[in-house]
Amino acid sequence: MSKSKDQFKGSAATKERQKVHEPSLYKALLHNDDYTSMDFVVLILENIFGKTAVAATRIMLDVHQLGVGVAGIYTLEICETKIELVHHLARQNGFPLRCSLEKL
Repeated sequence: MSKSKDQFKGSAATKERQKVHEPSLYKALLHNDDYTSMDFVVLILENIFGKTAVAATRIMLDVHQLGVGVAGIYTLEICETKIELVHHLARQNGFPLRCSLEKL
C-alpha cells in the first residue's frame, strides 16, 4: 500500500531546505587625524584587528597618506564591536582616532 505525497508533507523527510544567506560584510575604516600617533595606530591594528607588524604598518601608512585605511572586513556585529574597542582605547589614551564602517 503506497502513501500519497500529502501524508508526508511537513515531516522531516520532506521538509524543503531553506536558503541560507551569507551575512553582509563591512569594512572597518581608520581615519587620519593630526593627533593620533602612528605607533598607536599600529598598536590598534595589531591588538584589535590581529594584523602582523608589517601589515599594521602598511595600513597605518594608508591612513596617514590617503586619509583612510581598511583595518579589516567583518560581519556587522563584529565590526561594530571592534570599532567600539578602538574608540574606547583611543579615548583612554587621549587620542581622537576615529573608526567607522562601510558596507561592502
